[in-house]
Amino acid sequence: MIYDVRQVTTYDYGSVIPFSRHVAHLTPTDQPGQTVLKASLGIDPAPAERAEATDFFGNRITSFALDHPHDLLVVELRARIQVLAPEPLLPSLTPAFEAVADLALESDDLGPDSPAHYVFPSRKVDLDAAITAWTAKSFPPGQPVLEGASDLMNRIKRDFRYAPGSTDTSTRPDQAFATRRGVCQDFAHVMIAGLRGLGLPARYVSGYLRTNPPPGRPRLEGADATHAWAAVWCGPEVGWVGLDPTNGIPAGEDHIVLALGRDYADVSPLQGIIVASGDHSLEVKVDVIPVQPRAIPPAPADRPGPERAAVEKAVERVPEKATDKAAEKPAKPA
Repeated sequence: MIYDVRQVTTYDYGSVIPFSRHVAHLTPTDQPGQTVLKASLGIDPAPAERAEATDFFGNRITSFALDHPHDLLVVELRARIQVLAPEPLLPSLTPAFEAVADLALESDDLGPDSPAHYVFPSRKVDLDAAITAWTAKSFPPGQPVLEGASDLMNRIKRDFRYAPGSTDTSTRPDQAFATRRGVCQDFAHVMIAGLRGLGLPARYVSGYLRTNPPPGRPRLEGADATHAWAAVWCGPEVGWVGLDPTNGIPAGEDHIVLALGRDYADVSPLQGIIVASGDHSLEVKVDVIPVQPRAIPPAPADRPGPERAAVEKAVERVPEKATDKAAEKPAKPA
């Protein structure tokens, strides 16, 4: 499936800002099963400084500074991305979770995909005894790692309430676990904390969901906003597998990866420093629209070949109406 993705992030400040500096994780990159066909990041007002780089985890980062007075900042991503459906996996055939935990601790790989980076506490994810004990119910002795992780995902979907506005980006996993409510970021953090508590490597994935589902399928929670899910390492042969606890499904063709990290702090879409007093408002709008081949008209009898082939190559937007919806507010830039 090919998608056109558009995210518009608008900061409306309560006063005129003389200077600001920002870092954005808002440009997607190629991933296994995902190809970025084109992408652009617009910034208004135009920054005095702008630099593009790649961080340790392979994410694209854009650093920019505004040195003239402004009371509004608009950052707009436009991208076209191809996502392939992942190969089906049988969770019962993955290694036992104890073996995976041992392999992670023995790993001497220091690359960005190494499990060694994802087994310890991180800035937003502490290890919590209550979360670990609750997670352990999905992992009886010898449990195949993906079977246990899938059961944990389904339990979060069943037992937690999706409640936008009940948490923010400063909410810790133990707080969301205690109230059994939150949004996608909270559910991903709880799942990561539980898996790491058992010694299993788990990482945070930020991205998007298809805005309008295919006919006959339910609309997913978190569509029309930035989304987040977890990925668990299932050993060197299987590698990383994405699991979406907000919706209780494996990450698939409806999921578009924006950035990867240990937790939200590694992939915050937009953060920075401003010189200002007073509060600000934030609005995030997201559209994810599938692009499909045009309907192929019957070939004229006297022109059977090339004309039809040309039509088959043409693509256009699916005539769907996507509704913008404000995403959860991140913490105020500090």
